Amino acid sequence: MSFLSTHKLEAGYGDFRALFGIDFEVAEGEAVAIIGANGAGKSTLLKSISGLVRPPPGSIRFRGAPIAGLSAPAVVAAGIAMVPEGRRLFPSLSVEENLLVGAHTRRPGPWTVDRVLDLFPALAPRRTTPATLLSGGQQQMVAIGRALMSNPALLLCDEISLGLAPVVVKSIYEAIPGIRADGTTIILVEQDVGRALAVADRVYCLQEGRVSLHGRPASLTREQITAAYFGV
Repeated sequence: MSFLSTHKLEAGYGDFRALFGIDFEVAEGEAVAIIGANGAGKSTLLKSISGLVRPPPGSIRFRGAPIAGLSAPAVVAAGIAMVPEGRRLFPSLSVEENLLVGAHTRRPGPWTVDRVLDLFPALAPRRTTPATLLSGGQQQMVAIGRALMSNPALLLCDEISLGLAPVVVKSIYEAIPGIRADGTTIILVEQDVGRALAVADRVYCLQEGRVSLHGRPASLTREQITAAYFGV
């Protein structure tokens, strides 16, 4: 039984359809990357899993149970947390207060404020600093930490390198092994293909709302990835 799977998943916004029959699965403990151009449907797939978009009943299963149509808080309670594109921190709250927001529906597990600060040492001296005074990289670290505070079994990361300097992206990606160390499964949406392939056990490429390629990074050629990414 797959840890998480979708079956012929269709999703969109009003009359606009963004996903067309997506079959996707993740095994427990894996890191799976989703790549594709802007508008390919990557974020919509994560939003469907996290309950921010409501797909048809029965199209998503988590640990054997149907979750399509659950509210976002119910999905978090089930063990899925999302790091949204753009971070979306509470600007009036400090680093620690933003992290504690993530613990509102806390499940049993290892993640605490101190554990997050150990994972991201750059945040430790900023513990009481308002989010508005943080650098972009520090804000991204807080966003990841906030999601971890719910002790998720599955962490969804949407474009965590977007708009950040390469040296900052490197430091954030260096934290991924520490996140996986306790068995956390990760789905990573990323436009930096090289970065995604370097940390993923498997990769899916989306093109215009459909799966155009799937496999293990080592088995895929640059030509295959380019053709699937751009539809050429």
